[in-house]
Amino acid sequence: MSETEFPHVFGEGNVGKFNVRNRVKYAACCVSNFNTRDGFVSDREFARDRVIAQTGASIMTNQGAYPDKSGEGKAYHSQLCINDDKYIPGLQRISNLFHDHDAVAIQQILHGGRYGGIDLGYCVQPSDTPQTLKHFRPPRAMSKEHIQRVIADHAAAAERAIKAGYDGVEVTSFLGYLMSCFLSPFTNKRTDEYGGSVEKRARFMVEILEALRKAVGPERLVIIRLNGTELMDEYGGNTVEDCMEIMKIASECGVDMISMVIGWHESRQGALGRDVSRTEWLHLAEKAKKHIGNVPLAFGPRLSDPWEADKAIANGVFDFWEICRPLLSDPEMIHKIKNGQPERVKPCIGCMLCLAKMFYDQPYICAVNPRLGHEIEPEYSITPAAVKKKVMVAGGGPAGLEAAIAASQRGHDVTIFDAADSLGGALIPSSRDISGGEVLMELLQYYLYRIQDLNINVRLNTAVDRRVAAEFDPDVVIVATGVRVKKPDIPGIQSEIVYDAWQALRNGEIIKGGPNVVVLGGGKVGLTVAEVLAKQGKKPIIVESNKRVDLDVSTTFKWRHSTLVKQLKIQVFTEAKALAIENGSVKIRDNEGNEKNLPADAVILAGPLEPNQSLVNDLEYFCDELYVVGDAMVPRSLYNAIHDGYRLGVRV
Repeated sequence: MSETEFPHVFGEGNVGKFNVRNRVKYAACCVSNFNTRDGFVSDREFARDRVIAQTGASIMTNQGAYPDKSGEGKAYHSQLCINDDKYIPGLQRISNLFHDHDAVAIQQILHGGRYGGIDLGYCVQPSDTPQTLKHFRPPRAMSKEHIQRVIADHAAAAERAIKAGYDGVEVTSFLGYLMSCFLSPFTNKRTDEYGGSVEKRARFMVEILEALRKAVGPERLVIIRLNGTELMDEYGGNTVEDCMEIMKIASECGVDMISMVIGWHESRQGALGRDVSRTEWLHLAEKAKKHIGNVPLAFGPRLSDPWEADKAIANGVFDFWEICRPLLSDPEMIHKIKNGQPERVKPCIGCMLCLAKMFYDQPYICAVNPRLGHEIEPEYSITPAAVKKKVMVAGGGPAGLEAAIAASQRGHDVTIFDAADSLGGALIPSSRDISGGEVLMELLQYYLYRIQDLNINVRLNTAVDRRVAAEFDPDVVIVATGVRVKKPDIPGIQSEIVYDAWQALRNGEIIKGGPNVVVLGGGKVGLTVAEVLAKQGKKPIIVESNKRVDLDVSTTFKWRHSTLVKQLKIQVFTEAKALAIENGSVKIRDNEGNEKNLPADAVILAGPLEPNQSLVNDLEYFCDELYVVGDAMVPRSLYNAIHDGYRLGVRV
């Protein structure tokens, strides 16, 4: 198997006057927040850029820099800046890096618009449409003079990008950033020449594109990112037809490429998470291509499948595969595909942790790639061990697997023990999630390939205890035994109608009996099992003692569970306590102190969770080194388990 399996992805292409060796464009993937607060490239960012430069993409886009001196365009605390010549040297280090790897270097210009002004306490946009998300700043409408000043800022930023050695610029018009605010009727209520019809709302875009072309000249590239759909129908945003008309207008302005993106930050419908099919938006790319003619179209939202990408390029659906998050999770993705190993790509699991961190103005991280953002730190690199050790990993979940793989790469003799008949731990029950959970089985398959490639020993159906450990005689024991559900001390808890959520999900078990199921415990586990049961035709009720049922759910997934709870008509009691299980019902005390009897043909124990640490005490004085990782330390998220395991594996 070789690159010929994907002849169109690895075929040559043309953008403007540039000939490129493949059809892969590295997207300006989020704003990393690795840079300085005053917009200079940091050593941390440059170390990350070294990784980007080595991905194998033929077009590489540097993350968005804001162009204005006012700071109104600044959308993130540590966003790059390009509003002064003093930023040119730092930006040139990156363009040189991209060129050293035979790539076309593009600098993105990003004015935050509706989401900007992070240091000012206000934002600017064409009209004063109020924010729908509270953490963004109150808006101020722009005057015509202000509009012209912003256009001039973009042109000056483009000139600096060319001085910094870039082959062109890319301007953002999506997600609710400034240009998209002019394009959308939701945020553009103007009655002058910049508002009204699609053509008038597009005037700002046209004037910026004209200014950029003048600034960079005919030999350099001008690229624009545009929405294929905004997913803002409920707010009165652009329709798909409007978006296509806008793309046509942009194509007639002489742009060298259009990059299609999906959604706004305020969209209530998911665009990029794992609940969205990997081919969900391809039909929009096909539609757009018919509107923009010969202008190259770059596309990639959710499309991490190389077979689908190659087919789409072959069929003229789009021209360049634009990859973002999949290259965060596995920077070697393009090389693995080219070398005939697509099954060994560590998949992006669509958890949107990278975006969640950005919402909190934190440096972005990746759930499955612990090195992201830590490339500059030697302790995150895998180096040969000074002394070869015999390592016992107790538990084959994500924390144990990561630790085992990293330790093996260092040269240790590693064996994984698991009491179950297969590896995977919490990945298996979590994969039952009705909204794209199957991607977690792809992650597990990646781990299985790595274990195979590294010749790591595996002993299944073997629970570790003192006897097993004594027979194995390890130098190091890594306890990665995960969590268990803590049973409430209430009458009836030993009833045969009581099930454990993890076991029920792991086995794909359909709860027997009638339709009424009470789930004791919310959070990720309780919500997932309730949603699975509701899909099976059951009528689950969640009883949670905390104020929120989504207490441990990531910011970017709370809305999804909220939507599913409503769609599936799952009843939820928060600040409630289970008192007893008796006579086919669960007695609870609700948040007002009232006692209720909930009909229960089955009861699922989903929380609270507690670390499974019994082995820690058993082996306390048993071996030279004893470590605890993942949920066996503290019940948290999948990414904590993966990062814990990796960090331990690289230093053990």
